[in-house]
Amino acid sequence: MVSASIIGTLHSLDQDVTLWLNSFSSPWSDSMWTMFSDKSFWIPTYVICVFFLFKRLGWKKALMVLASCAVAFALCDQLSNIIKHAVNRLRPSYSFRMLDSGLNLLEKRGGFYGFFSAHAANAYAVAMCLIIGFRNDNTHTYNAFCKWALAWAMLVAVSRIFVGKHYLGDVVVGAAIGIITGYFVGMLTRYLVQRFVDKVPFTGLTAIINKKISSKVQGEPSPSGFPSTL
Repeated sequence: MVSASIIGTLHSLDQDVTLWLNSFSSPWSDSMWTMFSDKSFWIPTYVICVFFLFKRLGWKKALMVLASCAVAFALCDQLSNIIKHAVNRLRPSYSFRMLDSGLNLLEKRGGFYGFFSAHAANAYAVAMCLIIGFRNDNTHTYNAFCKWALAWAMLVAVSRIFVGKHYLGDVVVGAAIGIITGYFVGMLTRYLVQRFVDKVPFTGLTAIINKKISSKVQGEPSPSGFPSTL
């Protein structure tokens, strides 16, 4: 068990770092972070992603990828609610120390508890599902989209610090949970697509491991990254 003193020290450090980040404020940046934190601001982006899913993958695969995004989103959202009420860590907007130290609060205070950030988890989970989902189209690498999706998720996650709704620790943990959840839901969906739609052998994580083991047995250098089929 982690002692209460260690937890208190980590929480104090998290508060200090969050205050430092949140202090970088200006009318222009405040407007930008408020927009990034607003889910409705990203609706055109979601529409574009849905359009290209259907265009690149066809309606069957597109619907399966969209379902994976919905499942990953729901899992992260519900897990966040459960953990928030189990940990009972107050948001910065309800901390007297944070408010007295000049916390820049750009939104309503929200619910009492903030660990971990559902915004961060949901954004990264959806990003991972889309990245893996688009790779079902083998005619493109989607490397640029991968970078963009991760950058989008990061902007959504970080915005929660600048609007005063979450600590840095809330965001980091939320991002990690989102990445893990999105990866496993996305890979499961990829398996279902290849098994029941493409009807080809699954080229997921098992194939990567087998390829690395095979290369080591044959004395060849292991591949440095994921194959283009991922």
